Amino acid sequence: MAAALLTLGIFLIDVLTTLEGAVAVLYVVSVLLVARTGRRGDIVTAALAGIVLTVLAYVDSHGLNHVGAQTFRAVVSLAAIGITAILALQHQNAMQRLGAQARLLDLSHDMIFVRDRFGVITFWNRTAEQVYGWSSEQAVGCVADTLLSTRYPQARETVESTLLSLGSWEGTLEQRTREGEWRVLDSRWVVQRDGRGRITGVLETHTDVTERRRAQDAVLRAQSELAHAMRVATLGELTATLAHEVNQPLMAVVTNGEAGLRWLHREQPDLQEVDAAITRSVAEARRASEIVKRVRAFLAKSSTVREALAVPALIHESVRLVQHDLNRDAVQLRVEVGSGLPSVHGDAIQLQQVLVNLMINASQAMAGQPHARELHVDAQRGEQGAVVISIRDNGPGIDAAHLDTLFKPFFTTKPHGMGMGLAICRSTAEAHGGQLSVHSTPGQGATFQLVLGLAGDVA
Repeated sequence: MAAALLTLGIFLIDVLTTLEGAVAVLYVVSVLLVARTGRRGDIVTAALAGIVLTVLAYVDSHGLNHVGAQTFRAVVSLAAIGITAILALQHQNAMQRLGAQARLLDLSHDMIFVRDRFGVITFWNRTAEQVYGWSSEQAVGCVADTLLSTRYPQARETVESTLLSLGSWEGTLEQRTREGEWRVLDSRWVVQRDGRGRITGVLETHTDVTERRRAQDAVLRAQSELAHAMRVATLGELTATLAHEVNQPLMAVVTNGEAGLRWLHREQPDLQEVDAAITRSVAEARRASEIVKRVRAFLAKSSTVREALAVPALIHESVRLVQHDLNRDAVQLRVEVGSGLPSVHGDAIQLQQVLVNLMINASQAMAGQPHARELHVDAQRGEQGAVVISIRDNGPGIDAAHLDTLFKPFFTTKPHGMGMGLAICRSTAEAHGGQLSVHSTPGQGATFQLVLGLAGDVA
């Protein structure tokens, strides 16, 4: 209504006054007023009305054959009205596209907001309102990092540098809601540019993975607890080895102590021999202490720090844990470690658990066979510099029907087995960036291969 009254007023002034056409430029104001309605038809109608009325006023005042300054002013007015209408229509189309995009962003289940280069929020979708707790009116105009107390996986400057150089960034970060709850988010950023390639803003999309992360952490804790239980069960099968390992240095302590006493109680005590006996006792006591420490470390619930591990030492420590049991079961053990093997990266206790389980399984598989029982432990350099540790027995082998299910949880061929040993061994190998596989021909034994990456190749 206001635009119509303004248009009528401009026409009357143009016709009844001596301004002679200059006032026609004011029809632009009518077009701009109508443009605020957002209706395309209203813009076109207002522009056509301004053009028609301008022509009518010119013809009424000067006729059709007049050409002069008034004609030029009329043409300028017509051009201004037409250009303004075109710009208004283009602006309306752009706003409609932005509105449609905003509605689509509001339908997303992800939190989406747009910020400028300085971090100030310019758009905040509906899911962001629901998850973060701030309405769009409250969030727009705030600095995103300050509002959400964002925690980045690396330095903020590094993230921004990657974004500007590549045009996008992806990563996992943490942000705090209005209620103070921290959420873990998979975040994706994309730079927005204008027609000249200049950065106008950054579109951030955040997927809430908090519950998934909690579930993953729960699974890891459960796996850790289960691995600990399996280590306890494994050591239960190695009681003879542990007793033998500890008994040997303790008996040596007693023997050296008695010898020292004899040298001390002679008519002329030989203090040099006493000193040597005490020194030997101390060394054997330390040896017993190291055995206890090794067992306690093997039983520890928490994993040790991953570090570079020497393969010969890893195999040697694992063999020491099962040596006595292998001797008791008349298993002939042969260990061959290639020279110059690189170090591997991992948790020594977890990898020992894998090797111990595989050697125990091999020994049990050969139990009862009439011919010689042979167990080979071999370590060599594999493809791409990896280390391959093979554990091979000459037992009955594995039924071909069982090869596909051998590493699945709760699968076992033992009467009282839990069916978790090999499953844990494979998951441990994969957690170290390696592989555990088996090759077997029935009647010709089985070979388990543990492939481990080099120190520095596995994070």
